[in-house]
Amino acid sequence: MLCAVALITLAGYAQFGNPANDIPAYNALPPSKPLPPVMQGAQLSGPYFTKPYQVCSYKMAKQISPVLHQLPCYCHCDRSLGHNSLHSCFEGTHGAACSTCMKEAVFAYQQTKKGRTPAQIRAAVERGDWMNVDLESLK
Repeated sequence: MLCAVALITLAGYAQFGNPANDIPAYNALPPSKPLPPVMQGAQLSGPYFTKPYQVCSYKMAKQISPVLHQLPCYCHCDRSLGHNSLHSCFEGTHGAACSTCMKEAVFAYQQTKKGRTPAQIRAAVERGDWMNVDLESLK
């Protein structure tokens, strides 16, 4: 009986993988060619941009575009939308509709301004340090 329970547990674990290793898509290296642009200017208006923090997060994202290219996005839009990094979220309106994307981008901006490398920021994102970002405090 104990062996059967162990086998079922092991099979379930193998099927769903190890959550600690479930890191969303990102690019380990800086971009080798120009990235698609982050939305900006007049694009940052309309129904997706009703809160100041939505516009602010896009402005921050634009300033650190190559860094976002090297970061995973923990809303797992790589699975649902085919995104290959956090940068993809800000090429369209997805980033404005997702607090995870915005918090990660703001966190990455803040860490970049503190002199952290993309690899250091990625490690902090993987630890979940971005979850403490207060979007409402942005202006």
